[in-house]
Amino acid sequence: MEQNYKINGIQQIGVGIDDVQKAFRWYGVHLGADINVFEDSNTATHMAQYMGGQPHKKCAILALNLQGGGGYELWQYLDRKPQASQEIIQTGDLGIFLAKIKTQDITQSFERLRSQNVKILSDIETCPDGSRCFFIQDPWDNILQVQEFTSWFMKKKKYDTGGVFGCMIGVSNIDISLKLYQDILGYDQVIYDKTGTFEDLQKLPNGNQKFRRILLTHSENRTGGFAPLLGRTQIELIQAIDYIPKKIYANRYWGDIGYIHLCFDVRNIGSLIQTCDKKGFPFHVKSGGAFDMGEANGAWGYIEDSDGTLIEFVETFKVALIKPLGLNINLTKRDADQPLPAWIIKAMSLRRKRFDKN
Repeated sequence: MEQNYKINGIQQIGVGIDDVQKAFRWYGVHLGADINVFEDSNTATHMAQYMGGQPHKKCAILALNLQGGGGYELWQYLDRKPQASQEIIQTGDLGIFLAKIKTQDITQSFERLRSQNVKILSDIETCPDGSRCFFIQDPWDNILQVQEFTSWFMKKKKYDTGGVFGCMIGVSNIDISLKLYQDILGYDQVIYDKTGTFEDLQKLPNGNQKFRRILLTHSENRTGGFAPLLGRTQIELIQAIDYIPKKIYANRYWGDIGYIHLCFDVRNIGSLIQTCDKKGFPFHVKSGGAFDMGEANGAWGYIEDSDGTLIEFVETFKVALIKPLGLNINLTKRDADQPLPAWIIKAMSLRRKRFDKN
């Protein structure tokens, strides 16, 4: 079969928490992710192998910022208490260490979040690529990097931040990891590849250690229905040099507190499955055709990177705009390379949650 799958962008990053409604409010109020793309409460069966070998009841909300970027799949166990890491997660530990959040005004974002009593971990720092950033922490101790970025779907003065445009992933060997992130996911352009100690990481746990960091992006613009919304993306791989990193999810379940997966919006998932199998990254989980996700519908599956970090792929068939009226976005009847009209994407604002700011 010809390799004709497409990676359309980062759809979302999975965040395990212990209160999905509280998390939706926090990410909506502070980071503008106030669009409820879907809300799904049922029993998670497909991921049993990562949940102690049995299905579990869960609730999940996909929260999105319409300024542009990926969203947050906020995921909560309903039949067991989600477990936090017993140790402080260190910079360079194996797995998704932080999410990268775009801002159009770094100073405004810094001052606003400080005024909202968000936990800020650093001053505004200069990243190795010359952009400016700072680090914050959500109430579940997940670290987020708020960073200047130029790829936007919309810009409105009342929203200084957008959505997720990437993440930092701890790996044991960058050169081995590139076989997935470059060869399959298409992050073929190296923005920097540096080894040493880094000023921008100094305030993070163990951030004063020596690392190799490689920042990747894609040389070609992504295509597909939601590509204008998802925008350009980056993946940063970080490898500890002077210490042996631990697995972030060692002795815990997928869905426990922390970053549980990175999810890509794709087209022709069948071709992707064949490519991943051929290149040594087989799908460990498959939805088995169309699968309902609350008010959305699609096919999905998971692979592991060379250190066991879970990467999800979703081929979306349908997204509900106004459920009572039966108004949906049906992607199966469209040219896979063509973006949706901007007005259709903007119509997702009908699913905005109005949060009390008090």
